[in-house]
Amino acid sequence: MTSLSSLIEKQFAGERLGAIREVAERAAGQGLRVYLVGGVVRDLLLGRQIVDIDIVVEGDALALARALAETKGWQITGHQRFGTAKLRRDGTTLDLATARLETYSKPGTLPDVRPGAIADDLRRRDFTINTMAIEVTPTHFGDIIDTHGGQADLRQKLVRILHPQSFIDDPTRIFRAIRYEQRLGFRLEAETEKLLRRDVSWLGQVSGDRLRHELELVLKEEAPETALRRAGDLGVLREVHPGLAGNGWLTERFESARRNGSASTGLYLALLAYPPQADVESLIARLRLRREVARVLRDTQALRRDLQGLAHPEMRPSAAYALLQRYSMIAVRACLLASDDCLVKERLTKYLDEWRYVKSLLTGDALGKLGVPKGEGVGQVLEELRRARLDGEVETVEQEMALVRKWLETH
Repeated sequence: MTSLSSLIEKQFAGERLGAIREVAERAAGQGLRVYLVGGVVRDLLLGRQIVDIDIVVEGDALALARALAETKGWQITGHQRFGTAKLRRDGTTLDLATARLETYSKPGTLPDVRPGAIADDLRRRDFTINTMAIEVTPTHFGDIIDTHGGQADLRQKLVRILHPQSFIDDPTRIFRAIRYEQRLGFRLEAETEKLLRRDVSWLGQVSGDRLRHELELVLKEEAPETALRRAGDLGVLREVHPGLAGNGWLTERFESARRNGSASTGLYLALLAYPPQADVESLIARLRLRREVARVLRDTQALRRDLQGLAHPEMRPSAAYALLQRYSMIAVRACLLASDDCLVKERLTKYLDEWRYVKSLLTGDALGKLGVPKGEGVGQVLEELRRARLDGEVETVEQEMALVRKWLETH
C-alpha cells in the first residue's frame, strides 16, 4: 500500500500536524482507527491549499473528541445526533465524524444514517475524487485507501459519480459536481454528465432551504459566474427558477464587482435575479430567502424601475439622494453594475461615494441656539440644510446660518 506520510508531514508542518497526531494517538490508545477523508485528501494530492481538516473515526468520534477536550485543552462543539464534533485550539480546527453508512428512503431527502466502517463511509460519498482516505493511526500513518479510482480521476481531471442513482439519491450533488468541475478546472465524466442531464428535474424535490444553501456555496466560489454559466448550459438554473440565466451579461457584472471590491453573496444574488423575467417574489419563496436578503432583491428590482428617473438630465443631486436613500446599499451597487446608462452610473457612484455622507455643518444644539424649536423642527431644518449642501446652495457655516434664519422667518 502506498504511504503518503512525507506529503502529510510537509503539508501539515507545525501545529496542524501535531494536532492530527494527537488525535490519532489518543484514538489508537482506545483501539480506534482514524483517517483523513474527502476534500482534504483530494486537495493534498492536488497540492492545493487545505482549509478544512476532516477526520473520520471508526468508532465513537464524539467520545474521542470529549476525551481530547478533557485532557488536552481542546474546545469542543459536539452533535450527538450526527456523531460529529468540532475541535478548536490555538487557531487550529479539526472536524471529527463517526464513520457511517447512509441509505435514502426517497429522493431529495436527507439520508438515514447509522455507524459503519471506513469503507461504508467512503462508499456513501458523492464523487470518486472525494472517496479517498489516508489513515493517520500511528501504525499505519500515511496509508491511502482508494477503492473507487479517485487518484486515476484526479490525474484525468474528471468529476465522476459512484453509481447511476447518485443524483437521484441526492440531487444537490448536481450543484457540487458543477462547483468541483469549475473550481478545479476538471470536466464532468461523460456518463456522469449524461446522468446529470437525465436527473436534473429531481431538483424540484429538494427543499428551498437546501437549494438556497447550494446556491450560496456556488456564489462563494472564487469565480461563481463560471459555475452559473455551466449550470445554465446543463439546465440546472431553470430548475431552481425559470427566470435565472448564467450568461455573458452576468459574467461581466460579477467580474466588475470583484474589480471594484463590492463582491458579496448578496450582491451576486441581486445581479442573478436582476433581469425582469426573474420574478423575485417567486424566487424568494422558492429559496426561502432570509428577510434581509429578500429585501435586497426587492430593493434592486424597485430601483431598477426607478433608474429612468435618475437618467433625467435636470434631476438635482438632492432629488437623486431622496430617491436612493430608500434603498439598501447592496441594491444601489447592483444597479450601478447592471446599468449601461452613463448618467445613471455617474449619479449612483456619487451617491455611494459622496452624497450619502453629506450633512450640515450646524448641529442640533447650534440650531437650538439660533431659535429652531426642539422636536420635528430640528429634523426639518437639518434635512433642508442637507438638501442645500447637496445642490451647492450653501458651503459655509455662515451660509447655513443665513438659510436657517430665512427658514425661521417663514415658519
